[in-house]
Amino acid sequence: MADNLQGFGAMIAKLKADPKKIVFTEGTDERILEAASRLLAGNFLTPILIGNEEEVLAAAENSGYNIRGAEIIDPANYDRMDEMVDLFCELRKSKGITKEESLKTVSRSNYFGTMLVKMGVADALLGGATYSTADTVRPALQVVKTKPGNSIVSSCFILVRPSASGDNEVLAMGDCAICIKPTAEELVEIAGETAECGKIFGIDPKVAFLSYSTLGSGSGEDVDKMHKAAAMAKEKYPNLPIDGELQFDAAVSPTVARTKAKDSPVAGHANVFIFPDINAGNIGYKIAQRLGNFAAYGPILLGLNAPINDLSRGCNGEEVYRMAIITAALA
Repeated sequence: MADNLQGFGAMIAKLKADPKKIVFTEGTDERILEAASRLLAGNFLTPILIGNEEEVLAAAENSGYNIRGAEIIDPANYDRMDEMVDLFCELRKSKGITKEESLKTVSRSNYFGTMLVKMGVADALLGGATYSTADTVRPALQVVKTKPGNSIVSSCFILVRPSASGDNEVLAMGDCAICIKPTAEELVEIAGETAECGKIFGIDPKVAFLSYSTLGSGSGEDVDKMHKAAAMAKEKYPNLPIDGELQFDAAVSPTVARTKAKDSPVAGHANVFIFPDINAGNIGYKIAQRLGNFAAYGPILLGLNAPINDLSRGCNGEEVYRMAIITAALA
């Protein structure tokens, strides 16, 4: 169960002490209803389900899930729709959007849910069980925007595996899903955000900027980029142990680290991994998941002004439940 994984117990305790509301954009989906039912039973997070009330209730009954206590909001008869339309017009005024265009846009569940977060009706959003990542990220960028000081939205995965000691081994990897070929400056943002996300899961961050080179052993444009990013990150986050560029073996193996990077504060003990591009990141986390028997949570979107996350269209109810806890805990 998710509650027994490292980090989830602390997150649930946090939510019980400070209850949040999370909006699900696909209120009739069986996987969403399963997660909503479990959240309500735990009494630490209130689901807001978007959809026609009769259809949502019928779907829950047909699936056998008790969603009593959930809020159901239908864009077709929302009593604050005029306010929402006006706010969206203001947010998109540079595009010259009309009220008619605004109404059409915010009536779509992904935009409607994002506007509920913007208006403070919900604290967080989880969507994408039936639509693409782009359809989650686009409204988020247009409506809630990036945090002050951030220029991009990125993502990370949290990897969890039981260890022989009885605790869980927990790692953070970024960016494996959003930024295709980040610049050195963008990698600095990704590193900071990934490290902060890792802390929620109990990680004491030790950040490695990964490459095919360890501290100058190789050369090339990508090596230079990772070396530069690591240097910039050290300057920006002086309280974080950071090093790079590091090969993966030097980052995780104390034996290899003694040979390749003996004076590094991170080598041999890294638990936050920053990849040079989406190819390396996506391949890397999936190798850990499939061959290393790590459970993978994500992608967790980073850099936004509010917690908004994307589901895989192949997700199940358990994964929705876990991601709802993670998303709300970021609020």
